[in-house]
Amino acid sequence: MTSSKILLTGATGYIGGSILTQLLESKHDLSKYPISVLVRGEDRAKILQDQGFHPILFHNLDEADILQKVASEHDASAKALILGLGERKKASGKEVHFIHTSGSSNLGDQPISGKYLESRTFSDRENIYAYLKSREALQVYPQRTTDITVVETGLAAGVKTTILMSPTIYGVGTGLFNKLTIQVPTLHRAAIKAGQSEMIGEGKGVWSYVHIADLARLYEVLLNKVLKGEELPNGEKGILFSSTGSYQWAELASDIAGALVELGAIKTREIKSISLSEAAGSGGEAMN
Repeated sequence: MTSSKILLTGATGYIGGSILTQLLESKHDLSKYPISVLVRGEDRAKILQDQGFHPILFHNLDEADILQKVASEHDASAKALILGLGERKKASGKEVHFIHTSGSSNLGDQPISGKYLESRTFSDRENIYAYLKSREALQVYPQRTTDITVVETGLAAGVKTTILMSPTIYGVGTGLFNKLTIQVPTLHRAAIKAGQSEMIGEGKGVWSYVHIADLARLYEVLLNKVLKGEELPNGEKGILFSSTGSYQWAELASDIAGALVELGAIKTREIKSISLSEAAGSGGEAMN
């Protein structure tokens, strides 16, 4: 039996659940490694246990003591987890790795509100960590704060951290529970409620995208490399992108309108332009 273990958080979610399925079906036979999953709710824990996983019940991610102890007993899986992995390394003498899920909104500008303007295409070959630090000094953004903490804590604890920064994720997930993403279904619901598809301003905003299946495969590739002892980009150089293309919000709004008209859910393909304040008042359901 291999001594390597996998700890997965978010196993009942859209991304984590799809990753879990990908590991089970992996051509690299990753399912042979013991996989523990942090989970809320005994009903979900039972389902995962029946699938051959080791569920660890917890109530929220603020339970630092539980998270740190769990991580100290695993070779793979925010601050308590990384510190736990650091303890694991001290006890076992083995390298430990933390693969963290983040998002590309860390890099986004804000042309509608005018709070931050920057027209730029990023590459993960650049020093993204230094950029995050400079942006954070101008404006605190919780997700970005977490990513910086991940890198800094990993360096201090001797844990190799790799951050996967994803854009809009689309497609039907393959996990046991949540199979839907947030952005596109939210826009569909908003369009049905309003009777037509909406966008903020002229919808000129551009964002990248990745299909959930491609993203899950990328996690599989990264994890396989770790388990084979191959080096991953880590620390300050370990921030990777998963984008496979880009779109403009106006294009997405148009596609949503077309699909909903064909389904008979709305009657018009016309796109309604709304203001930022209107979008905020409706829960931000129209995006730019």
